[in-house]
Amino acid sequence: MARMNLDIDVLRTLAAAYQLGSFNRAAEQVGRSQSAISQQIHKLEERVGQPLFRKQGRGLALTEAGEVLLTYARRILDLNDEAVNAVTGLAIDGAVRFGMPGDFAETWLPAALGRFKRAHPTARVEATVDRNTSLIERLNKGKIDLALILGLEADTGGEVLANFPMAWIGSNHSALNSGEPVPLAVFEKPCFFRSASLAALDAAGIPWRIEFTSPSLAGLWAAVDAGLGIAVRTSISAPPHLANVGNRLRLPKLPSVELRLHSAGRTLTPASARLREILLETLPDEIASRRRSAQAKPQLTLVGAEKAARARSNRKPSRTRRV
Repeated sequence: MARMNLDIDVLRTLAAAYQLGSFNRAAEQVGRSQSAISQQIHKLEERVGQPLFRKQGRGLALTEAGEVLLTYARRILDLNDEAVNAVTGLAIDGAVRFGMPGDFAETWLPAALGRFKRAHPTARVEATVDRNTSLIERLNKGKIDLALILGLEADTGGEVLANFPMAWIGSNHSALNSGEPVPLAVFEKPCFFRSASLAALDAAGIPWRIEFTSPSLAGLWAAVDAGLGIAVRTSISAPPHLANVGNRLRLPKLPSVELRLHSAGRTLTPASARLREILLETLPDEIASRRRSAQAKPQLTLVGAEKAARARSNRKPSRTRRV
């Protein structure tokens, strides 16, 4: 039986269609028409003998066969791109200073930085994992080039990657006795997660007490795991053995936060620009899914867009706000 060879361009289209959630947006990214993209995917489905996509609302979702093929496609594309960079002499050098919160340090960071380093071995990455407040300060002072920042929806600047609801995170054994204050595990001030939890409890008339204060996310999770208190963060950043206990414990609703990719408006160096590309290419599935959902929402009407543009033009430029 003759071996089947998969076309690199078609695999790139498959990955783009999944990441962007539609053939139309994938066509813009790879520089082809939507009909050409649809035809490519159809031929790939015929070649492997399985449907790869199914309709889901206004977007697309992978079938089981599509998920399997996408996993291999990403590996093939990574190797292809690394090989091209290695043999064409287009390797990027220089340094890139990058910061991100601890929420993604054990999941997203190794995948993104590992891929960047393999593709560009002569480039130097200076990575910082810190609290949002410190990252914003370093970004505004020009001490880092690129940063992932968690912030409130009212904040501006940077590219919005996803929106996450805050969540009450506790252990499976977390319980509240009637009339007793809610025990909280919190970050040191300033922290908008801390402020949001206290404001929500106060608004609901629920008593609370700060049981544990930590300067680090690891310390926060250790306290929650030990049953010392309940923390407010996002479900995506919580360790798998902890859970969202808000509904079970009848705790009040919390606001949402946005994950933004910031450069403080500066022109990126080639190394920084390439790291930005890889960060977007290696988005964890939940972030990629939320990004696709946000992109699929109807855009501003012309009148709304004009109003927004006028409001922006009347506003003085501002630096990234501390949270």
